[in-house]
Amino acid sequence: MQARLDAQRETVLAAAIELLAERGYAACSVAAVAERAGIATGSVYKSFPSKAELVAELFRAVVGREVAAVRSAAAFEGDLHAQVASVIGTFAGRALGAPRLAYALLAEPVDPEVEAERLVFRRAFRDVIAARIAEGVAAGRLPAQDPELTAALLWRVGEALVGPLADGRAPADLIPALISFALRALGGTPPPLSS
Repeated sequence: MQARLDAQRETVLAAAIELLAERGYAACSVAAVAERAGIATGSVYKSFPSKAELVAELFRAVVGREVAAVRSAAAFEGDLHAQVASVIGTFAGRALGAPRLAYALLAEPVDPEVEAERLVFRRAFRDVIAARIAEGVAAGRLPAQDPELTAALLWRVGEALVGPLADGRAPADLIPALISFALRALGGTPPPLSS
């Protein structure tokens, strides 16, 4: 019985993720998710007691994958600046590769429960960069600075993506420009960027 409930929960969540990626939060009504999952609307409530809980879990699932991708981008052996460039490039590249989904995650108006999850998401991304900045400062490769503050400011990169994500038009040089900005903000002497 529990295995069947768990499988149904995963089916509901997968249907919600598809809708979010295609049409955003507004399309993720319980009825629409149920229809996409091929189950009755009441069955959704067996897995998620409310729409708010469904949407919050949906957000956590999708953002969890994005945070994992960014952590992976930061984990390779190499120069600190290259790691930061990799993180910014990965974040922006994934966002521009799935613009509707990224817009929903970053900027679409949402219920307070999802907005609270957004704060957790921003902190997780900030912490990935802050750890690298702290290492750079400790090793003398970066000027003295507050790693969390610098990282929080660098994550405002997401705000620069909102317009291009909303209108579906991103300048060809957007990701290199974001990386260049991030590296200048860090201080120190970054290696030249390759194209």
